[in-house]
Amino acid sequence: MKIKIVGGGLAGVESAWYLANRGHQIDLYDMKPYAKTPAHHADTLGELVCSNSLKSDDLSTASGLLKAEMRMFGSIVLDVADETKVPAGGALSVSRQEFSDKIDSRIRNHPNINVVSQEIVDLDYTGYDYLIIATGPLTSSRLAEALTEYTGDALHFFDAAAPIVSAETIDMTRAFRQSRYDKGGADYINCPMEKDEYLAFYDELVKAEVSNLHEFEKREIFESCMPIEIMAKRGADTLRYGPLKPVGLTDPHTGRRPYAVVQLRQDDMSATMYNLVGFQTNLRWGEQKRVFSMIPGLQNAEFVKYGVMHRNTYVNAPTCLNSDFSLKRDDHIYIAGQLSGVEGYVESAMSGLVSAISIHLRNEGKQLNLPNTSIIGALTRYISYENEDFQPMNANFGILPELEEHIRDKSARKLAYSARAIRDMLEVVSYMED
Repeated sequence: MKIKIVGGGLAGVESAWYLANRGHQIDLYDMKPYAKTPAHHADTLGELVCSNSLKSDDLSTASGLLKAEMRMFGSIVLDVADETKVPAGGALSVSRQEFSDKIDSRIRNHPNINVVSQEIVDLDYTGYDYLIIATGPLTSSRLAEALTEYTGDALHFFDAAAPIVSAETIDMTRAFRQSRYDKGGADYINCPMEKDEYLAFYDELVKAEVSNLHEFEKREIFESCMPIEIMAKRGADTLRYGPLKPVGLTDPHTGRRPYAVVQLRQDDMSATMYNLVGFQTNLRWGEQKRVFSMIPGLQNAEFVKYGVMHRNTYVNAPTCLNSDFSLKRDDHIYIAGQLSGVEGYVESAMSGLVSAISIHLRNEGKQLNLPNTSIIGALTRYISYENEDFQPMNANFGILPELEEHIRDKSARKLAYSARAIRDMLEVVSYMED
């Protein structure tokens, strides 16, 4: 078969890799380096435009279970993530550029993949057996318009990315290294705040000047990527119970838990850059420098990259997608990645993988049936079931059916969910190999 894939992000490369390894011929179209969105900077495929964290790898978390399920099918994203991971406690975080470089090299050197640097602006797949649109939340306006016209319904929201600082400019006489509850190594840099420091920072944050947004943009900011300045306006203690929560941390300079704490996570393999965890923002760059420099330990920090706000697009999945990410109107066209209505790096890669598996099985006369006890199966059902208030969804145990046995202990219950999912997914793998 010959498949046309549009978009070289996590979903696109996942689809291309899976199908190419099974002998299918792939033309992978990506508009870089000739055109880029405001959030893209590198010319390589698989670029991470927001955080460098792929979340937890622990089977007691939904994110960890999702990764375990994807590894059963040979995920290139997780394979490369394992090769380029950086210390981050219990999370799987990667060296951003090394991660993208390795993915780019593998894809471009695969004999069954032809990478074409060209912007695609329509859904034409003449000459191909299937089309996968995996252009992500930063889909170009012309393709988004074509997709809206074709499906009759498309949505969009706005996302925010956190700033990154130079590691050598962090004042470690104020900051300290520790992971929450000492889980993993001392992988995070923590900037502790006393009450007066926090309140002074809070006052300036809520007054800081932001980039202009239209009214419809203000309404469509996605909850899980809420800019920190908007979150702060919900109340003075909101941040202390959110990204600045001090629980599980002890300041070695005082011997007690801070009033609030800003965590910084390693952003590259050489540990020269750290991003501010949870600090997605729409503040003007000068305001970011002024306000974030009030954080103890960052008073002289050099900002390698400021946070940005950018447009994200996703389809109204329940009205137009099947559970395998194919279009109801034409099941030879697939919508993968965050564009499909899943939310998160790994979830986006998963949708590309599922799209590829579905296409391959259809070519063999088989049908993909994923158990709803798995995170993958539950997510694919969520995005395809009728929902008048649909919003993108990420991996969580709440979308799984309840266990037959009632388990009171929370950790044990989550591990039981994972054990059941892995058992059921192994049956899918066995079916595919027969």
